[in-house]
Amino acid sequence: MSVAHQGQWASFALAPGLSARETARMDLFELRREYAEGSLDEGDLTKSPFELFRRWLDEAVKRLPEANAMVLSTCGADGQPSSRVVLLKSFDERGFVFYTNYESAKARQMAENAKVSVLFPWFIMERQVVVRGSVEKVSTAESLRYFLSRPFASRLGAWTSPQSHVITSRSILDAKLDEVKKKFASGEVPLPSFWGGYRVMPTEIEFWQGRRSRLHDRFLYKRDAEAWTRERLAP
Repeated sequence: MSVAHQGQWASFALAPGLSARETARMDLFELRREYAEGSLDEGDLTKSPFELFRRWLDEAVKRLPEANAMVLSTCGADGQPSSRVVLLKSFDERGFVFYTNYESAKARQMAENAKVSVLFPWFIMERQVVVRGSVEKVSTAESLRYFLSRPFASRLGAWTSPQSHVITSRSILDAKLDEVKKKFASGEVPLPSFWGGYRVMPTEIEFWQGRRSRLHDRFLYKRDAEAWTRERLAP
């Protein structure tokens, strides 16, 4: 909390007649900042949204930790949306690739409903990118290529964790890790059959740039057959 906000909190806390809930709500009312990092104009746009995304990602990598972190939202057959952070590991004109356990909760949801949304929240740069589309599994060869590039401990971790399943204690993971270490003591860790990549194939990609007075710049790219169209959206 900034010094200014500490002062605001103190003044609210001293205000007579306010409950703790009212005080907290008033403090949140005051949490705002003006966006003045930049703008996004027609002249900044590229023919393909992937060109603009690469430009923005290059800038994000220079300024942000985990710039490739993205919020993946899925919705299974029960209609309940679910979101979590995953890491973008590659992208091209086909889409955006991440890796996970094929027996995880998100994998089960994507098997029931292939439509997903991805959000890149680059707060410091006052930018966000939203991707909407559907997913497909990448090839085994592509998954293997990435898996072999991972640190040894991460490869062991893929074999160790029954992702999203209930476990009774941390000791379950520790015991499984010891078992996996012994099994692959030679250093050769094969690709698990239950682990691999997904590609988010976009039908829409939206670029958002914060602006003053909340009059932000928003441009939406839509895939039309093999081409992309774009339009400006009101903030």
